[in-house]
Amino acid sequence: MSHYDDLETRTPDARAADLARTLPAQIARAQATPGQAEALAGVDPATITGAEALARLPVLRKSALVAAQAAMAPLGGYAATRLAEFEHVFQSPGPIYEPGRTAHDWWRLGRFLHAAGIGRGDIVQNCFSYHLVPAGMMFENAARAVGATVLPAGVGQTDLQVRAAHDIGTTAYAGTPDFLKVILDRAAEQGITLKITRAVVGGGALFPSLRAEYAERGITCTQCYATADLGNIAHEVPGPDGTPAEGMVVDEGVIVEIVRPGTGDPVPDGEVGEVVVTTLNPDYPLIRFATGDLSAVLPGASPCGRTNMRIKGWMGRADQTTKIKGMFVRPEQVADLVARHAEIARARVIARREGEMDAMTVMIETRAGNPDLYAASVMDTLKLRGKVELVPPGSLPNDGKVIEDQRSYD
Repeated sequence: MSHYDDLETRTPDARAADLARTLPAQIARAQATPGQAEALAGVDPATITGAEALARLPVLRKSALVAAQAAMAPLGGYAATRLAEFEHVFQSPGPIYEPGRTAHDWWRLGRFLHAAGIGRGDIVQNCFSYHLVPAGMMFENAARAVGATVLPAGVGQTDLQVRAAHDIGTTAYAGTPDFLKVILDRAAEQGITLKITRAVVGGGALFPSLRAEYAERGITCTQCYATADLGNIAHEVPGPDGTPAEGMVVDEGVIVEIVRPGTGDPVPDGEVGEVVVTTLNPDYPLIRFATGDLSAVLPGASPCGRTNMRIKGWMGRADQTTKIKGMFVRPEQVADLVARHAEIARARVIARREGEMDAMTVMIETRAGNPDLYAASVMDTLKLRGKVELVPPGSLPNDGKVIEDQRSYD
Protein backbone atom coordinates (compact mmCIF):
# COMPACT_ATOMS: atom_id res chain seq x y z
CA MET A 1 0.00 0.00 0.00
CA SER A 2 1.22 3.50 -0.79
CA HIS A 3 1.86 5.90 2.05
CA TYR A 4 -0.39 8.86 2.78
CA ASP A 5 2.34 11.39 1.92
CA ASP A 6 6.10 11.80 1.83
CA LEU A 7 6.20 12.98 5.45
CA GLU A 8 5.69 9.42 6.66
CA THR A 9 8.92 8.12 5.12
CA ARG A 10 11.32 10.97 5.92
CA THR A 11 14.74 10.12 7.27
CA PRO A 12 15.32 11.05 10.93
CA ASP A 13 17.61 13.87 9.81
CA ALA A 14 15.01 15.25 7.39
CA ARG A 15 12.29 15.08 10.05
CA ALA A 16 14.53 16.87 12.56
CA ALA A 17 15.39 19.57 10.01
CA ASP A 18 11.73 20.15 9.18
CA LEU A 19 10.89 20.33 12.89
CA ALA A 20 13.65 22.87 13.47
CA ARG A 21 11.86 25.12 10.96
CA THR A 22 8.25 24.57 12.05
CA LEU A 23 8.48 24.29 15.85
CA PRO A 24 9.83 27.82 16.54
CA ALA A 25 6.95 29.30 14.54
CA GLN A 26 4.48 27.25 16.58
CA ILE A 27 6.03 28.41 19.86
CA ALA A 28 5.69 32.01 18.67
CA ARG A 29 2.00 31.44 17.83
CA ALA A 30 1.40 30.01 21.30
CA GLN A 31 3.20 32.95 22.94
CA ALA A 32 0.82 35.31 21.16
CA THR A 33 -2.26 33.66 22.72
CA PRO A 34 -3.58 34.95 26.06
CA GLY A 35 -3.74 31.41 27.41
CA GLN A 36 -0.05 30.58 27.00
CA ALA A 37 1.59 34.01 27.01
CA GLU A 38 2.49 33.89 30.71
CA ALA A 39 3.77 30.29 30.72
CA LEU A 40 5.98 30.97 27.68
CA ALA A 41 7.10 34.46 28.66
CA GLY A 42 10.82 34.95 28.15
CA VAL A 43 11.18 31.96 25.85
CA ASP A 44 13.06 32.65 22.63
CA PRO A 45 11.15 30.62 20.01
CA ALA A 46 14.26 30.37 17.84
CA THR A 47 15.92 28.21 20.52
CA ILE A 48 13.09 25.62 20.61
CA THR A 49 14.00 23.52 17.60
CA GLY A 50 13.42 19.97 18.81
CA ALA A 51 12.15 17.67 21.54
CA GLU A 52 15.18 18.19 23.79
CA ALA A 53 14.66 21.96 23.89
CA LEU A 54 10.89 21.52 24.12
CA ALA A 55 11.35 19.55 27.36
CA ARG A 56 12.51 22.74 29.09
CA LEU A 57 9.08 24.33 28.71
CA PRO A 58 6.26 23.94 31.26
CA VAL A 59 3.58 21.28 30.86
CA LEU A 60 0.00 22.37 30.17
CA ARG A 61 -2.57 20.22 31.97
CA LYS A 62 -6.19 19.81 30.98
CA SER A 63 -7.28 21.07 34.41
CA ALA A 64 -5.61 24.41 33.60
CA LEU A 65 -7.39 24.48 30.26
CA VAL A 66 -10.75 23.89 31.95
CA ALA A 67 -10.10 26.67 34.46
CA ALA A 68 -9.01 29.05 31.70
CA GLN A 69 -12.15 28.30 29.70
CA ALA A 70 -14.28 29.09 32.73
CA ALA A 71 -12.58 32.47 33.00
CA MET A 72 -12.39 33.24 29.27
CA ALA A 73 -15.16 31.37 27.45
CA PRO A 74 -15.25 29.34 25.38
CA LEU A 75 -11.63 28.42 24.44
CA GLY A 76 -9.69 29.93 27.34
CA GLY A 77 -7.48 32.08 25.14
CA TYR A 78 -5.55 29.10 23.75
CA ALA A 79 -6.59 29.36 20.10
CA ALA A 80 -4.49 31.34 17.62
CA THR A 81 -7.51 31.70 15.33
CA ARG A 82 -10.56 33.79 16.20
CA LEU A 83 -13.62 31.79 17.24
CA ALA A 84 -15.65 33.27 14.37
CA GLU A 85 -13.22 31.72 11.88
CA PHE A 86 -13.73 28.17 13.17
CA GLU A 87 -16.52 26.26 11.46
CA HIS A 88 -17.29 24.27 14.62
CA VAL A 89 -17.00 24.47 18.38
CA PHE A 90 -17.69 21.35 20.45
CA GLN A 91 -18.53 20.54 24.06
CA SER A 92 -16.97 17.47 25.64
CA PRO A 93 -17.67 16.17 29.17
CA GLY A 94 -16.17 18.41 31.82
CA PRO A 95 -17.44 20.57 30.22
CA ILE A 96 -14.53 21.47 28.00
CA TYR A 97 -14.77 23.14 24.61
CA GLU A 98 -12.75 22.38 21.49
CA PRO A 99 -12.62 24.12 18.11
CA GLY A 100 -12.90 22.40 14.74
CA ARG A 101 -12.46 23.20 11.10
CA THR A 102 -13.60 21.68 7.82
CA ALA A 103 -10.19 22.16 6.17
CA HIS A 104 -8.59 19.11 4.54
CA ASP A 105 -7.75 16.50 7.20
CA TRP A 106 -7.72 19.12 9.96
CA TRP A 107 -7.57 16.49 12.73
CA ARG A 108 -5.12 14.38 10.64
CA LEU A 109 -7.17 11.20 11.00
CA GLY A 110 -7.17 10.75 7.23
CA ARG A 111 -3.67 9.37 7.71
CA PHE A 112 -5.15 6.68 9.97
CA LEU A 113 -7.95 5.74 7.57
CA HIS A 114 -5.48 5.53 4.69
CA ALA A 115 -3.25 3.20 6.72
CA ALA A 116 -6.31 1.03 7.41
CA GLY A 117 -6.92 0.67 3.68
CA ILE A 118 -9.97 2.93 3.48
CA GLY A 119 -10.26 5.27 0.50
CA ARG A 120 -12.20 6.18 -2.61
CA GLY A 121 -14.97 3.68 -3.30
CA ASP A 122 -15.51 2.87 0.38
CA ILE A 123 -18.68 3.77 2.27
CA VAL A 124 -17.89 4.49 5.92
CA GLN A 125 -20.63 3.96 8.50
CA ASN A 126 -19.59 6.63 11.00
CA CYS A 127 -20.97 5.57 14.37
CA PHE A 128 -19.15 8.18 16.41
CA SER A 129 -21.40 10.76 18.02
CA TYR A 130 -22.25 13.94 16.14
CA HIS A 131 -24.00 15.42 19.20
CA LEU A 132 -21.96 18.15 20.93
CA VAL A 133 -18.73 16.10 21.01
CA PRO A 134 -16.29 16.27 18.05
CA ALA A 135 -15.70 12.56 17.34
CA GLY A 136 -18.31 12.28 14.57
CA MET A 137 -16.97 15.29 12.70
CA MET A 138 -13.36 14.20 13.25
CA PHE A 139 -13.96 10.93 11.41
CA GLU A 140 -16.18 12.54 8.80
CA ASN A 141 -13.36 14.96 8.04
CA ALA A 142 -10.96 12.01 7.80
CA ALA A 143 -13.20 10.03 5.44
CA ARG A 144 -13.52 13.06 3.16
CA ALA A 145 -9.74 13.43 3.16
CA VAL A 146 -9.30 9.91 1.71
CA GLY A 147 -12.21 10.24 -0.72
CA ALA A 148 -14.61 7.85 1.00
CA THR A 149 -18.39 8.30 1.20
CA VAL A 150 -19.88 8.75 4.69
CA LEU A 151 -23.06 7.45 6.27
CA PRO A 152 -23.40 9.77 9.31
CA ALA A 153 -24.96 7.09 11.49
CA GLY A 154 -24.12 8.36 14.97
CA VAL A 155 -24.76 6.19 18.01
CA GLY A 156 -27.60 3.86 18.97
CA GLN A 157 -30.66 2.74 16.96
CA THR A 158 -29.16 -0.67 16.19
CA ASP A 159 -31.95 -1.90 13.92
CA LEU A 160 -31.70 1.20 11.73
CA GLN A 161 -27.91 0.85 11.68
CA VAL A 162 -28.23 -2.72 10.38
CA ARG A 163 -30.82 -1.73 7.78
CA ALA A 164 -28.72 1.18 6.51
CA ALA A 165 -25.52 -0.89 6.41
CA HIS A 166 -27.30 -3.52 4.31
CA ASP A 167 -29.23 -1.19 2.02
CA ILE A 168 -26.35 1.19 1.31
CA GLY A 169 -23.68 -1.50 1.32
CA THR A 170 -21.30 0.11 3.78
CA THR A 171 -17.82 -1.35 3.54
CA ALA A 172 -16.17 0.18 6.59
CA TYR A 173 -17.11 1.01 10.17
CA ALA A 174 -15.87 3.92 12.29
CA GLY A 175 -16.81 4.08 15.95
CA THR A 176 -16.07 2.74 19.40
CA PRO A 177 -14.74 -0.84 19.52
CA ASP A 178 -17.81 -2.34 21.22
CA PHE A 179 -20.61 -0.98 19.05
CA LEU A 180 -19.59 -2.78 15.88
CA LYS A 181 -20.21 -6.08 17.65
CA VAL A 182 -23.70 -4.90 18.59
CA ILE A 183 -24.44 -4.17 14.93
CA LEU A 184 -22.97 -7.45 13.69
CA ASP A 185 -24.81 -9.52 16.28
CA ARG A 186 -28.14 -7.87 15.46
CA ALA A 187 -27.56 -8.43 11.73
CA ALA A 188 -26.83 -12.10 12.41
CA GLU A 189 -30.02 -12.43 14.46
CA GLN A 190 -31.99 -11.03 11.53
CA GLY A 191 -30.22 -13.16 8.94
CA ILE A 192 -28.77 -10.08 7.23
CA THR A 193 -25.36 -10.17 5.55
CA LEU A 194 -23.27 -7.02 5.73
CA LYS A 195 -20.32 -6.00 3.54
CA ILE A 196 -18.15 -4.42 6.26
CA THR A 197 -14.55 -5.63 5.91
CA ARG A 198 -12.62 -2.86 7.69
CA ALA A 199 -13.13 -1.10 10.99
CA VAL A 200 -11.35 1.95 12.38
CA VAL A 201 -11.98 2.42 16.07
CA GLY A 202 -11.15 4.73 18.95
CA GLY A 203 -12.68 6.16 22.09
CA GLY A 204 -11.97 3.05 24.15
CA ALA A 205 -9.69 0.06 24.46
CA LEU A 206 -9.74 -2.54 21.68
CA PHE A 207 -9.42 -5.79 23.60
CA PRO A 208 -7.54 -8.63 21.84
CA SER A 209 -10.49 -11.01 22.13
CA LEU A 210 -12.76 -8.52 20.39
CA ARG A 211 -10.25 -7.87 17.60
CA ALA A 212 -9.95 -11.63 17.12
CA GLU A 213 -13.72 -12.00 16.90
CA TYR A 214 -13.87 -9.34 14.20
CA ALA A 215 -11.07 -11.09 12.29
CA GLU A 216 -13.06 -14.33 12.40
CA ARG A 217 -15.92 -12.41 10.78
CA GLY A 218 -13.63 -11.18 7.99
CA ILE A 219 -13.13 -7.67 9.38
CA THR A 220 -9.70 -6.11 9.87
CA CYS A 221 -9.97 -3.79 12.87
CA THR A 222 -7.36 -1.13 13.62
CA GLN A 223 -7.29 1.55 16.28
CA CYS A 224 -5.99 5.04 16.72
CA TYR A 225 -5.04 7.15 19.70
CA ALA A 226 -6.61 10.59 19.30
CA THR A 227 -8.13 13.29 21.49
CA ALA A 228 -10.60 16.09 20.89
CA ASP A 229 -7.97 18.71 21.76
CA LEU A 230 -5.09 17.34 19.70
CA GLY A 231 -6.57 15.25 16.90
CA ASN A 232 -4.64 12.16 15.85
CA ILE A 233 -1.66 11.38 18.09
CA ALA A 234 -0.73 7.89 16.87
CA HIS A 235 -2.31 5.03 14.98
CA GLU A 236 -1.83 1.39 14.10
CA VAL A 237 -0.37 0.50 10.71
CA PRO A 238 -0.45 -2.71 8.66
CA GLY A 239 2.27 -5.29 9.15
CA PRO A 240 3.73 -7.54 6.43
CA ASP A 241 0.72 -9.89 6.56
CA GLY A 242 -1.82 -7.07 6.41
CA THR A 243 -2.81 -7.32 10.07
CA PRO A 244 -1.93 -4.45 12.41
CA ALA A 245 1.74 -4.28 13.34
CA GLU A 246 2.92 -3.94 16.93
CA GLY A 247 2.46 -0.55 18.55
CA MET A 248 1.35 2.72 16.99
CA VAL A 249 3.21 5.14 14.73
CA VAL A 250 3.17 8.75 15.96
CA ASP A 251 1.35 11.19 13.68
CA GLU A 252 3.42 13.61 11.61
CA GLY A 253 1.53 16.65 12.95
CA VAL A 254 2.49 16.26 16.61
CA ILE A 255 5.53 15.85 18.84
CA VAL A 256 5.09 13.16 21.50
CA GLU A 257 7.08 12.99 24.72
CA ILE A 258 6.79 10.33 27.41
CA VAL A 259 7.36 11.94 30.82
CA ARG A 260 7.35 10.90 34.43
CA PRO A 261 3.72 11.32 35.65
CA GLY A 262 3.18 14.56 37.51
CA THR A 263 6.31 16.13 36.00
CA GLY A 264 7.52 17.30 32.62
CA ASP A 265 10.69 15.21 32.73
CA PRO A 266 11.14 12.76 29.84
CA VAL A 267 11.71 9.12 30.82
CA PRO A 268 14.14 6.76 29.09
CA ASP A 269 12.83 5.02 25.98
CA GLY A 270 10.83 1.94 26.91
CA GLU A 271 9.85 3.23 30.36
CA VAL A 272 6.14 3.79 30.91
CA GLY A 273 5.17 7.39 31.51
CA GLU A 274 2.61 10.07 30.75
CA VAL A 275 2.00 11.11 27.15
CA VAL A 276 2.70 14.82 26.58
CA VAL A 277 1.89 16.19 23.14
CA THR A 278 2.79 19.37 21.28
CA THR A 279 0.60 19.93 18.25
CA LEU A 280 1.83 21.66 15.11
CA ASN A 281 -1.73 22.74 14.22
CA PRO A 282 -1.43 26.53 13.66
CA ASP A 283 -5.08 27.17 14.64
CA TYR A 284 -4.80 25.62 18.10
CA PRO A 285 -1.13 25.59 19.21
CA LEU A 286 -1.17 23.58 22.43
CA ILE A 287 2.40 23.25 23.73
CA ARG A 288 3.37 20.24 25.91
CA PHE A 289 -0.25 19.28 26.57
CA ALA A 290 -0.42 16.52 29.19
CA THR A 291 -2.98 13.91 28.15
CA GLY A 292 -3.14 11.99 31.44
CA ASP A 293 -2.57 8.78 29.44
CA LEU A 294 0.24 6.28 29.92
CA SER A 295 2.39 4.80 27.18
CA ALA A 296 6.00 4.00 26.32
CA VAL A 297 8.30 4.38 23.34
CA LEU A 298 8.54 1.20 21.28
CA PRO A 299 12.09 0.74 19.92
CA GLY A 300 12.82 0.16 16.28
CA ALA A 301 11.10 1.16 13.07
CA SER A 302 7.72 0.02 11.81
CA PRO A 303 7.89 -2.80 9.22
CA CYS A 304 5.50 -0.81 7.00
CA GLY A 305 8.15 1.73 6.02
CA ARG A 306 6.89 4.63 8.14
CA THR A 307 9.83 6.12 9.97
CA ASN A 308 8.38 8.17 12.82
CA MET A 309 8.62 7.17 16.48
CA ARG A 310 6.39 4.34 17.68
CA ILE A 311 4.62 4.07 21.02
CA LYS A 312 3.06 1.03 22.62
CA GLY A 313 -0.41 2.54 22.49
CA TRP A 314 -2.72 3.43 25.34
CA MET A 315 -1.58 1.74 28.59
CA GLY A 316 -3.95 3.27 31.14
CA ARG A 317 -4.29 6.59 32.92
CA ALA A 318 -1.68 8.54 34.85
CA ASP A 319 -4.54 9.76 37.03
CA GLN A 320 -7.84 8.12 37.97
CA THR A 321 -9.75 9.52 35.01
CA THR A 322 -11.06 6.47 33.15
CA LYS A 323 -12.75 5.97 29.80
CA ILE A 324 -15.88 3.80 30.05
CA LYS A 325 -18.08 3.09 27.03
CA GLY A 326 -16.09 5.70 25.12
CA MET A 327 -16.68 8.48 27.67
CA PHE A 328 -14.25 9.85 30.27
CA VAL A 329 -15.32 9.60 33.91
CA ARG A 330 -13.34 12.00 36.10
CA PRO A 331 -12.84 12.11 39.88
CA GLU A 332 -14.51 15.53 40.06
CA GLN A 333 -17.69 14.00 38.57
CA VAL A 334 -17.76 11.38 41.33
CA ALA A 335 -17.30 14.17 43.89
CA ASP A 336 -20.27 15.97 42.34
CA LEU A 337 -22.40 12.85 42.77
CA VAL A 338 -21.49 12.61 46.46
CA ALA A 339 -22.16 16.32 47.03
CA ARG A 340 -25.68 16.04 45.67
CA HIS A 341 -26.85 13.74 48.47
CA ALA A 342 -26.15 14.51 52.13
CA GLU A 343 -26.61 10.86 53.11
CA ILE A 344 -23.80 9.64 50.82
CA ALA A 345 -20.50 9.24 52.66
CA ARG A 346 -18.33 8.10 49.75
CA ALA A 347 -18.69 6.67 46.25
CA ARG A 348 -16.53 4.52 44.02
CA VAL A 349 -16.94 3.89 40.27
CA ILE A 350 -15.81 0.46 39.08
CA ALA A 351 -15.20 -0.31 35.40
CA ARG A 352 -15.48 -3.96 34.37
CA ARG A 353 -16.02 -6.03 31.25
CA GLU A 354 -19.18 -8.09 30.80
CA GLY A 355 -18.61 -10.23 27.74
CA GLU A 356 -17.18 -7.83 25.16
CA MET A 357 -18.86 -4.72 26.58
CA ASP A 358 -17.83 -2.14 29.17
CA ALA A 359 -19.92 -2.15 32.34
CA MET A 360 -19.98 0.43 35.12
CA THR A 361 -20.93 -0.12 38.75
CA VAL A 362 -21.27 2.81 41.15
CA MET A 363 -20.76 1.76 44.76
CA ILE A 364 -22.27 4.23 47.21
CA GLU A 365 -21.72 4.32 50.96
CA THR A 366 -25.10 5.18 52.50
CA ARG A 367 -27.63 3.92 54.99
CA ALA A 368 -30.34 4.27 52.36
CA GLY A 369 -31.83 1.05 51.03
CA ASN A 370 -33.13 1.90 47.55
CA PRO A 371 -30.51 2.22 44.77
CA ASP A 372 -33.12 3.70 42.44
CA LEU A 373 -32.88 6.90 44.48
CA TYR A 374 -29.51 7.61 42.87
CA ALA A 375 -29.95 6.41 39.28
CA ALA A 376 -30.87 9.86 37.94
CA SER A 377 -27.95 11.53 39.73
CA VAL A 378 -25.52 8.94 38.39
CA MET A 379 -26.69 9.59 34.84
CA ASP A 380 -26.63 13.36 35.33
CA THR A 381 -23.13 13.55 36.85
CA LEU A 382 -21.31 10.69 35.11
CA LYS A 383 -23.19 10.92 31.78
CA LEU A 384 -23.46 7.11 31.70
CA ARG A 385 -25.93 4.53 32.89
CA GLY A 386 -24.57 2.02 35.37
CA LYS A 387 -25.54 -0.37 38.11
CA VAL A 388 -25.89 1.33 41.51
CA GLU A 389 -24.80 -0.78 44.49
CA LEU A 390 -25.38 0.47 48.04
CA VAL A 391 -22.88 -0.47 50.75
CA PRO A 392 -22.70 0.44 54.47
CA PRO A 393 -20.72 3.54 55.49
CA GLY A 394 -17.05 2.74 56.07
CA SER A 395 -17.02 -0.38 53.90
CA LEU A 396 -15.24 0.98 50.80
CA PRO A 397 -11.43 0.62 50.80
CA ASN A 398 -9.57 3.53 52.37
CA ASP A 399 -7.09 3.86 49.48
CA GLY A 400 -8.03 7.22 48.03
CA LYS A 401 -9.52 5.74 44.87
CA VAL A 402 -12.85 6.97 43.58
CA ILE A 403 -12.51 5.28 40.16
CA GLU A 404 -11.24 1.71 39.84
CA ASP A 405 -10.57 0.08 36.49
CA GLN A 406 -10.80 -3.71 36.85
CA ARG A 407 -10.54 -4.42 33.11
CA SER A 408 -7.60 -6.44 31.83
CA TYR A 409 -5.68 -4.97 28.90
CA ASP A 410 -3.54 -8.06 28.24
